[in-house]
Amino acid sequence: MDVSNILASHAAKFQSVTVEKETPLDVDTGFLTVTDLTPIDEDSYKSNLEEYLQTTARDGIQALIAALYSLPTQPSPDGPLAQLPAPTTQLPRAKPLPKPKPPTKWERFAAAKGIQKRVREKKVWDEERQEWVNRWGKDGKNKEKEEQWIHEVKADAPVDHDPVKAAREARTSRVAKNERQRLQNNARAQTASGDREERKKDIEKTLATTRISTASMGRFDKKLDGEKKLRGVKRKFEAAETSVEQEKQASLAVLSKLDGDVKRARKEKGADDGVLNVRKAIRNVSKGKGGVALAREANRKGAKSKRGGKR
Repeated sequence: MDVSNILASHAAKFQSVTVEKETPLDVDTGFLTVTDLTPIDEDSYKSNLEEYLQTTARDGIQALIAALYSLPTQPSPDGPLAQLPAPTTQLPRAKPLPKPKPPTKWERFAAAKGIQKRVREKKVWDEERQEWVNRWGKDGKNKEKEEQWIHEVKADAPVDHDPVKAAREARTSRVAKNERQRLQNNARAQTASGDREERKKDIEKTLATTRISTASMGRFDKKLDGEKKLRGVKRKFEAAETSVEQEKQASLAVLSKLDGDVKRARKEKGADDGVLNVRKAIRNVSKGKGGVALAREANRKGAKSKRGGKR
């Protein structure tokens, strides 16, 4: 009995597990991705879009599954697991590469002397407890002298000597020293990375601010070696003698400014918030005569000064 026709018709119902294309598929099992670089068939794409997309996706999934079955496996409670290799697709970084940090003072010294870096273990063996304990941190080995129940005290130690306190202060001083050295290394790194000019500008700006903070605008201050002369720094004074009209306008400007500040403060805080009482201020300046009398007196003085000038 010839059953070849039956087998051929049965096999025609299923597609082959081997994917063959003009351009081979790029399979990256590390990322579980498949890249199809085959050009799009425009006729098939326009005639039946859904079937074309399903066929392309089927070929990619079939190639990925075939690549996964060829990987080595290891047993597990959930069944055999495939060991994925390292990815081959290089993805772009979200941020630029960090700049290399300049070596610290100790790293430069170690490189000059040929000292090899030795990584200290985080755990150390405790002979008394017969177990591994932390070198630092909670229940650390560095706090052993502070927590022991008996201490050795020198014969010439003062009466109020506290060995627990001394050990704690020695440990905290080492921590402070390490932090100080870390800050110094950061400052050196900033200086070496190009921030020297910015720091120089900040220092010059601070120096200029301190120089113009005096009444003489730094004219009589002691100059530093190599200090540049500031340009365009002048102090403006009002004229000692002014006309009556100018003095009157200045006084009215001050009063209007005070009145405006009072009104603004009343709107923001309320009427009874302890702000300046303008009427009381005018009454004190005019010795109880009021603002009108103060203006009349100013006009009278102005008229006298004009008559004296005509003579």
